[in-house]
Amino acid sequence: MASEMGTQDCHNSVHLRPFLLLPPPLTPAKTRMEQLPRKWACWDHLEAAGHVCILKNALDFESPSEISNFIKAESLEAAMALHLYRGGRLLPGHGIPFGIIFGGTDLNEDVKQGEKNKVMGKVLEEARFAVAFTESMKETAQRQWPHAKDKIYVQSQGIATVPNTTFNWNTFLQRSEINQSADSLHVFLLICGLRQVKDPLYLVDAFSEWHQEEPSVYMVIVGPEVDPVFTREVKAKVKRTPGVRLIGEMAREDLHAVVKNCFAVVNSSVSEGMSAAILEAMDLEVPVLARNIPGNAAVVKHEVTGLLFSDPQEFVRLAKRLGGDPALEKQIVANGREYVRMYHSWQVERNTYGQLVRMLEGSSED
Repeated sequence: MASEMGTQDCHNSVHLRPFLLLPPPLTPAKTRMEQLPRKWACWDHLEAAGHVCILKNALDFESPSEISNFIKAESLEAAMALHLYRGGRLLPGHGIPFGIIFGGTDLNEDVKQGEKNKVMGKVLEEARFAVAFTESMKETAQRQWPHAKDKIYVQSQGIATVPNTTFNWNTFLQRSEINQSADSLHVFLLICGLRQVKDPLYLVDAFSEWHQEEPSVYMVIVGPEVDPVFTREVKAKVKRTPGVRLIGEMAREDLHAVVKNCFAVVNSSVSEGMSAAILEAMDLEVPVLARNIPGNAAVVKHEVTGLLFSDPQEFVRLAKRLGGDPALEKQIVANGREYVRMYHSWQVERNTYGQLVRMLEGSSED
């Protein structure tokens, strides 16, 4: 098969009971689609095709026998996992076919650790397919595990934004302890789980200095508390840093409303697979400023679909430039919106996963 799936609709003749496995840190209770990472949209796609899906967190299982017992108790016929190591390592050896979706951290970080690399290679030996969000991610995986090159497919994340039309921006600002008129504010939104690879503190000091010069600029960090130890560090730093605020995770529709009201969305990650927050900002016609790393540069073309920065000082310079150049802002917003429409179609993504799951149908008895 080709590395990219076709876009034709497929009609499944068999309806499976897939077991969909998320990596930590999501808690077992968080099983509603709007609370999940955007990259896990395949769950929604599979249910739309008539499959009955059971979503579980990798942390729910302490041993292979627990997974085996779960599969038998639920009469599961197939499985899919997000993240080659954290989710995928739990699936081999249980007698059901499965597929993998690369998460980003697995290819950018875990691959550097010998034992994890070896485990991930074994997972790919048994997986029926693996999905990479970009050609670059696919190439990285192929270099590491040449034996899996024929089962790696490229499918960009499909984007569909649904801002809450009743969301109150002024209430959000009050909750964020920003006591200024919304008309005079420039709020930069950083959306990320609080873990080190997302590097939420990367811009904090430089941004705070800028805020003290221009009190109308604020940075608001929004996201779940992923790493408890690191979360305490982030909270302590933000608490003593003027101009920076920290808000816990939000429902997707509310978060999209916040994005639509902010001045720009920021990404400061050390590594990324494909940032849904960046793509959703583009879809909502909001400018993006992203750290210049391969995962971000794959979707953000500097001065075309967004702005790329290499250090905190450059971020501030570009942010100031964006605020003072309405023509640049308009151009970036228009190009970003068109890029998402062309390359991140929700329907194309749905069709792709519909075709991929056919590789799992009827194969549990092979």
